[in-house]
Amino acid sequence: MAIVPKKHEMPAQAPEVRAHNFNEVALGYDEETALAEAQRCLNCKNRPCVEGCPVNIRIPDFIAKVKEKDYEGAYQVINETSSLPAVCGRVCPQETQCECKCTLAKKFEPVGIGRLERFVADWHNAHATEKAKAPAPNGHRVAVVGSGPSGLTCAGDLAKKGYAVTVFEALHTAGGVLVYGIPEFRLPKSIVAREVETLKELGVDVQPNVVIGKTLTVDELFEMGYEAVFIGSGAGLPRFMNIPGESLKGVYSANEFLTRSNLMKAYLDDPNTPIMKGGSVAVVGGGNVAMDAARTALRLGAEHVYIVYRRSMEELPARKEEVEHAQEEGIDFRLLCNPVEVLGYTNPDNPRDPKNGFVTGIRCVKMELGEPDASGRRSPVAIEGSEFDLDVDTVIIAIGTSPNPLIKNTTQGLEVNRRGGIIINEEGLTSRKGVFAGGDAVTGAATVISAMGAGKIAAKAIDETLARKASMD
Repeated sequence: MAIVPKKHEMPAQAPEVRAHNFNEVALGYDEETALAEAQRCLNCKNRPCVEGCPVNIRIPDFIAKVKEKDYEGAYQVINETSSLPAVCGRVCPQETQCECKCTLAKKFEPVGIGRLERFVADWHNAHATEKAKAPAPNGHRVAVVGSGPSGLTCAGDLAKKGYAVTVFEALHTAGGVLVYGIPEFRLPKSIVAREVETLKELGVDVQPNVVIGKTLTVDELFEMGYEAVFIGSGAGLPRFMNIPGESLKGVYSANEFLTRSNLMKAYLDDPNTPIMKGGSVAVVGGGNVAMDAARTALRLGAEHVYIVYRRSMEELPARKEEVEHAQEEGIDFRLLCNPVEVLGYTNPDNPRDPKNGFVTGIRCVKMELGEPDASGRRSPVAIEGSEFDLDVDTVIIAIGTSPNPLIKNTTQGLEVNRRGGIIINEEGLTSRKGVFAGGDAVTGAATVISAMGAGKIAAKAIDETLARKASMD
């Protein structure tokens, strides 16, 4: 049977339609397409794709089940190592992980592993009638701080081993960055809610509206009887550029902007929280968060949306698919440009003018690429005398986030690095006995799947630590 050289296309909403709604862009494979894509898998003996997966899903095995039309069996294979298959099938950067290791990629396009994972997870969610079964309790209690991908993964892995796990979430809805950061058109919130519900069926207790470091401290969690604590609180502290005008009305961090839209539903006709709607928008940054913010602004009614990024398209860190979707939807990429000032309206003759203090534009300078920086990317250098202005009504800063210092400041003996990330060893153990950490709280903003991998490592270490402790008692 001849190998099909290219992946089967992912059906999607037309750009001119999807740019004006929040429905999911990618529509998913149907059964016929999934079966055809599964046939492209060579079922290699050395399985390099598994090595490329941070949670080590047995990829050839689940694809083999798809070939047999045993979709529930395929789901169970994935579920052995991944607590969030429907999420990962949508937002993981497979092109730089499992798919880039695919043997087929040496000559052709790799197998569409992420697309098949999504198909299998969606099939399970649509057809499964039995709830997940909670195992027999083992008598041990673990607290998980944060219900993002690292926290949910750690909680799921421990729950499957019989631990009584409580997840403490600062917001009113579980999911962390999956619900406040990633837009509905990339990851429907019903998908996240279904994955969380599965963990609850396994016995995980999710407690929202609890801010660890304020409502409760890590010390108090141990006093309550928890034998280990996993910190997966993410990186929700936004960074700014520290340029003139960033305090003007109409300047958002991407974190605030996306939270208002995604979690607080500011896109509704009668929202409970204000947000920009209409006008022109400049999004500063080039990562996935910048793409999400720009595409969200477009759907909220912006007439023109710019991506302002200081490097070239080749250095753009966002996923290729997200960049292509943004371009198709009409986002205007202003590359090799860097903001130096946010411009605002001032009426000296009328201090009470309601327009006073609002954004009117952003001043940028053109850049050129010089020598590589510490990360290996060529450093952007400003071109003297190249300043120009963009007329915009809203500016969204999407240049990264850092871990919030609240837990560190309220937990004795917890060491962090200069960026505020919690310092851990290879097993996820922090400098504080019994306290483990992983995900963005350690690394700063990174991918969903890398956070999940960190949650798995910590869960394994917690299990081994408490087992040793029990054998000594």
